[in-house]
Amino acid sequence: MPLAEDLIFVSIASYRDAQLVPTVEDLLAKATHPERLRIGICWQHSAEDPPLPFQDDPRLRILDVDWRASRGACWARAEIMKLWQGEPWFLQTDSHCRFATGWDRRMIEMAAGLIQSGTSAKPILSTYAAPFTPATIPMAKERLAGDPQSMAVQTFTDDGIPQLKPLGIPNWRKRTRPLHARFLSAGFLFTPGSFVEEVPYDPDLYFFGEEVSMTLRAYTNGYDLFHPHENLVWHDYVRAYATRHWEDHAEIEAAAPVRTQEKAKTQDWKHLDTRSREKVTRQLAGELSVEDTRFGLGRVRSLADYEAYAGISFRLRKVQDYTRRAAEPPNPPLPADWPERIYTWLVRVVVDPALLPKGALDEPLFWYVAIFDEEANEILRRDFPRKELEAVSGTEPQIVLVCEVESGIVPTSWTVWPVDRNGVWLRKLAGKLADDDFSVILE
Repeated sequence: MPLAEDLIFVSIASYRDAQLVPTVEDLLAKATHPERLRIGICWQHSAEDPPLPFQDDPRLRILDVDWRASRGACWARAEIMKLWQGEPWFLQTDSHCRFATGWDRRMIEMAAGLIQSGTSAKPILSTYAAPFTPATIPMAKERLAGDPQSMAVQTFTDDGIPQLKPLGIPNWRKRTRPLHARFLSAGFLFTPGSFVEEVPYDPDLYFFGEEVSMTLRAYTNGYDLFHPHENLVWHDYVRAYATRHWEDHAEIEAAAPVRTQEKAKTQDWKHLDTRSREKVTRQLAGELSVEDTRFGLGRVRSLADYEAYAGISFRLRKVQDYTRRAAEPPNPPLPADWPERIYTWLVRVVVDPALLPKGALDEPLFWYVAIFDEEANEILRRDFPRKELEAVSGTEPQIVLVCEVESGIVPTSWTVWPVDRNGVWLRKLAGKLADDDFSVILE
């Protein structure tokens, strides 16, 4: 019989995802003790989809949901939490992932080590998992790639929500413990099961802002954030094969009865997204009303405590340079006027089309563009989608990409990494910024 303390409840929200079955199969195959797993799945699919091959497995608890009744990823994660039956460990992941051999044992050992050493009573292991390419993409073999990653601020949106990005962990091979983190990732989150009761998912969130909201709620409820120092999970970020929720739920009407007990709600995703983002911005400002306390901030720590720990000002939409380069928190104390020393730079990345790899301009999915400061720290990552690239290419001998960068250190160089139409990452280009390629925007 398994020891109760070894049981793991795994949450997987799956929206019309062909990778769900391979993900669950890999999860079970790579576990040291698959018999100790309890897997909750919100299976959002169409009536034409074949039955899940493991739906009679007693380890699985499956919510069978017609895709038209779905209200998005956070709603699905909230529904899955209702399936938790007191398992002492909780893993949340996505339905398009792969796992390290012995992932269950390694996660428990890593988290339990933080508890037993006195480092944290309630640790969360979380990060943007390294990428993998599934075999379903034409002309590509399934492969796991990339180093362990941390999470950093990329920029702030117009409504003041931090947009996050992955950054590699320096010298990760020499590390022997997880490192303190500022953010959690919704696609890979491992923590004690108490998280389900103390930080329940807010079903009114939609997608963007989910991770910042959950980060603040976890931190202010006394949970400590950590990035694993080794790869435990891989994630398919490109998903060229996938149907997104927002593609389906754009002012549609249910054409037939759904197979759920609840009434179908096929709301336009823009309505769901607007309501969600408004709630997150109120949370960042500490303005949630009394009726929102179940999904509001905790009382163990304050919002100001988090801002000091992470080196962020939500009100001013600024981050310290120590934060931008994802140096391990907590941040060193700085004078109260530190935001005045963070400048907005206008940066031009000039690319010679003749140097681009084949496929970079032939209907690419996107280009990854990174800007670095004079200390070689990445201070911006921005993905330029196909439409933006089409607008700036073909009419001039050079391609010029314009970015706004927040930094207290001068930007000096760039990298462009194209992703072709099949989701394959092509050869990188890199270059230096000329003196007339960047300037400070005077506010």
